[in-house]
Amino acid sequence: MGAARVPRLWTVPPAALAAYTAGEWSQPRQSRAPYSTSRTRYKDLESSKSNAGSDGLDEEGKDDGSIWSNIGHKLDEVKQTVGSGEWADVGSIKGYIIPDWTRFLPATVQKLQRELSLSPGSLADDIWKEARDPDINPEILRDAEVRVSGDLCDEEQEFRQQRQRKVVKALSSYLNIPEEDIHPDDVPVIAMCGSGGGLRALVAGTGSYLAAQEAGLWDCITYTAGVSGSCWLQTLYHSSIAQRDFDKLVDHLKNRLGVHIAFPPAALHLLTTAPTSKYLLGGFVEKLKGDPGADFGLVDIYGLLLAARLLVPRGELGVSDADFKLSNQRANLIHGAHPLPIYTAVRHEIPVEAVKHEDDQTKKHPTPEQLMKESRNEAWFQWFEFTPYEFFCEELNAGIPTWALGRHFSAGRSEVSAENLPIPELRIPGLMGVWGSAFCATLSHYYKEIRPLVRGLAGFGGIDSLIQGKNQDLIKVHPIDPAGIPNYVMGMKDQLPDSCPESIFRNEHLRLMDAGMSNNLPIYPLLRPGRDVDIIVAFDASADVKQENWLSVVDGYARQRGVKGWPVGAGWPKDASLKDTENVLREPENITEKQLTEKLADAKNNSGNQPADQKPKSSTDLGYCNVWVGTTEERTSNDEPPPSKRLFDSPHSEDHSESEFHLMRPDAGIAVIYFPLIPNPSAPDIPLKPRVRPRAAAQSMRQDSSQTKDPELPLAPHPNSIDPAVDDFLSTWNFIYTPEQVDSVVGLAKANFSEGEEQTRRVVRAVYERKKSDRLQKEAAELRKKMEGFVPL
Repeated sequence: MGAARVPRLWTVPPAALAAYTAGEWSQPRQSRAPYSTSRTRYKDLESSKSNAGSDGLDEEGKDDGSIWSNIGHKLDEVKQTVGSGEWADVGSIKGYIIPDWTRFLPATVQKLQRELSLSPGSLADDIWKEARDPDINPEILRDAEVRVSGDLCDEEQEFRQQRQRKVVKALSSYLNIPEEDIHPDDVPVIAMCGSGGGLRALVAGTGSYLAAQEAGLWDCITYTAGVSGSCWLQTLYHSSIAQRDFDKLVDHLKNRLGVHIAFPPAALHLLTTAPTSKYLLGGFVEKLKGDPGADFGLVDIYGLLLAARLLVPRGELGVSDADFKLSNQRANLIHGAHPLPIYTAVRHEIPVEAVKHEDDQTKKHPTPEQLMKESRNEAWFQWFEFTPYEFFCEELNAGIPTWALGRHFSAGRSEVSAENLPIPELRIPGLMGVWGSAFCATLSHYYKEIRPLVRGLAGFGGIDSLIQGKNQDLIKVHPIDPAGIPNYVMGMKDQLPDSCPESIFRNEHLRLMDAGMSNNLPIYPLLRPGRDVDIIVAFDASADVKQENWLSVVDGYARQRGVKGWPVGAGWPKDASLKDTENVLREPENITEKQLTEKLADAKNNSGNQPADQKPKSSTDLGYCNVWVGTTEERTSNDEPPPSKRLFDSPHSEDHSESEFHLMRPDAGIAVIYFPLIPNPSAPDIPLKPRVRPRAAAQSMRQDSSQTKDPELPLAPHPNSIDPAVDDFLSTWNFIYTPEQVDSVVGLAKANFSEGEEQTRRVVRAVYERKKSDRLQKEAAELRKKMEGFVPL
């Protein structure tokens, strides 16, 4: 997730906050629960569903439209202030919550409502008939069970063995070592991961992975992992569109990203015209018809729009049904041919959800504020991972086959009968919406992003103090509902760890959202026991790449899980001086903004007058390629371990012996190679090519004035001139990239990788040599043990 600049983030401009005391925004609103889908708030919708027929029709045979009423109801509620009258003064901040692309939705929803009427002979009716056909969806005839174990599933363990044999050959070429000299046990397990960041992460990640492929590193890796836009990248890589070729993927992005995902003419054409309509709407209809208890909202619509733009090739007739099921990617992993992709999402465990609501309408329901006071526990995020083999949660210690994703389970089983066929596997469009649903952020996330924009507005001090004081409530409120996936651990409380929260056994659906809410780098799944990752190559295209130290967030996770070898303190060096000073100066109550500014200025001036003999503080900036290595050494005290030293800190130095020594020590742990997406003045230019812009792209850009004043002459920045922290087109919330912009971002990512290409090769070589040395020493020790007691002749 993350967004450094948000001038176009939301539909209401920043100046709107100045009207926080005016009109309806200052009126008290009805209290709401952390998620807006609470039973009490949709009782009228549920009753309308229960009165409708099995086909979603009322007594007169008309479409009751409950799903569309639900969606419209949610869109309307999202615009309202969250909370009770106590929030009246900050009601205007609601204007920053609605994603910009939703302004295109009314026309889209109206047309889709007609297409999905479920009347006989309609498109939806045809889709539902095919959903019940085992020749088309063979998984609906298979019983499924929940696997309760912390071990990797059998399919992944078999994949690892096959992939290891593949990597031996690739490593031979990458390190220039004869293949016959490489022992399989010496091969490092390398994982490559990409951050969240919407289309910026997708485009930049494609450039980074392409550079790794050209350097020979890609074929040496065992795992890839993604958050948000990097999940879309993995999806496209394994699709029939890219065909596991990043050059083809770049061409696809240049062909498809020039039109906004929600531009009505283009989106409606794909969603309502054969053959794309059936593929794109298939999962939507299956969920609507086969899981009537599921809620529908922005995430479902968002997934449809993403798939229409990303999973449809330029020649729309070339769309492939195989691209719409995650389990189909297993075909690309046969014999370990390609790295195993790991997709991520999180569930926000909010203790207040576990408090039961009274069903008796005569009793007064407690407000969210009252419920929050009753719950003294902190909210936290549970990570869920999706692979072509399994949908798994490490905290639950349980998972299900990916082909069973979307069906309901009871007491660990989903049994099939002729009268009770489950729906087919949950389709990729729905998953793409979940993986990239950054707009399902908590109010705390939203305010953190817009705060820099509104600091100068009148009355900011009072609003800021109120919101900062209510942050513990803000982190528990999602103004836009996360998506729901059937909960596979229902009825399994006695089979799962005691640490599992009570609430998860009471909800029929798991509320999942963009994993960037927790950490914008998907490091946690790579630390799972059994994966034994030796090297993590992380490409970070976060908008807040310098503000949010995502690598350091892993420290707490590693400590809690007992992960050995993680490099504590990796990431951007902490610049605590002025930030800590601001926090200290804010402690006195009733301090004015003017007084605070004066005190900060004094502190800043004093910090610059340090004694001549005092060493200057180290730089807070990292380079294009940054390396740390952890340690597996057992500590004899309970003190915090010292931060890991950054290796190869002087890229211009010819002597790398000290860094290589740290990597090759017997107690060396996980090596992390970190590539942030930062400006690179030395990035080579890309020659401009004359290009005829498609009509839909020009029309879409006319509605997006941030791109250019002339749709025929869009912005064409050079790779060496763009800055992800400044350029508007690189915002997380921008959904249009011209071919020239795709080229520039890909060029920047490739240039940054080339800056650290040799460092990366040195790290891989050092870890390989360490594993080889460890194996030889172990074999020698075993041989000596066997020879004990033997007397030489």
